[in-house]
Amino acid sequence: MLMIIAVLLVFGLCLGSFVNALVWRLRQQEYQLEVHKVEKSEAKSRSTLNAQRSTQDRYSILRGRSMCPHCEHELAAKDLVPLFSWLSLKGKCRYCAKPIAVQYPLVELITALLFLASYIWWPTALTGSQVAIFVLWLVLLVGLIALTVYDLRWLLLPDRIMYPLGLLATIQAVIAITAASRPAIALLNTVLAVAIGGGMFYILFQVSDGKWIGGGDVKLGWLLGLVVATPARSLLFIFLAAVLGSLVSIPLLATKRMKRTSTIPFGPFLIGAAIIVVLFGAHILNWYQHTLLNLS
Repeated sequence: MLMIIAVLLVFGLCLGSFVNALVWRLRQQEYQLEVHKVEKSEAKSRSTLNAQRSTQDRYSILRGRSMCPHCEHELAAKDLVPLFSWLSLKGKCRYCAKPIAVQYPLVELITALLFLASYIWWPTALTGSQVAIFVLWLVLLVGLIALTVYDLRWLLLPDRIMYPLGLLATIQAVIAITAASRPAIALLNTVLAVAIGGGMFYILFQVSDGKWIGGGDVKLGWLLGLVVATPARSLLFIFLAAVLGSLVSIPLLATKRMKRTSTIPFGPFLIGAAIIVVLFGAHILNWYQHTLLNLS
């Protein structure tokens, strides 16, 4: 068990570092596309095309080299040790001496702790198909953390992260439904969970013409409904997201650190609530039924 915990922590730290790189590079790609944007025509200059190719290579998720977000100096191997490199350099770039945001070690640490928490509190025994479901969950978790960081920084939930996560969640759902003792019931529950998870936000989006909630949150609702897999858990993660959002926004409003007209990203609250439901949803619903409703 100690070996598994150690492996999960190391992988969590490394994948947390990947999340930081992924988010930054996606943002840089979007920014550079705007910089190099030209009118749509067939007569693009060779220099413009070469510049676009160079940008794509430099900020490529797979081919690009790790670099400082300020001076963009390529980082050496000793600069890439998750968490410890940031601590040893006292939070500054080795090459330009500018401060590196605490976001970087924080995301690495949170990812590692969520990996560990998922293993400790996984709701079912990790045998058979549950092993595959758990591994897919860890991959989904990496993408969900990336969405959280992106939404917190730029109030966007990019499709380039969302769509691959949707595919992974679909594969996870298919495995879970196939392995269920009553596959037809499991399929119906999943369909209802997705309908509730995204449907409520879709209605809000349509009624408010996109003023109350963004289109990205609607897509995220579909995705998370697929992940939590039952209608009760879908309602629960929406409720918990509202509670988490209130716990953050009310103190900010009370201290005037946020105005009523301020925009606050809802995606991180949805994701945080979904993680809670995946790990503890069965216990919460059981407690609710037997304690508050007095059901035997």
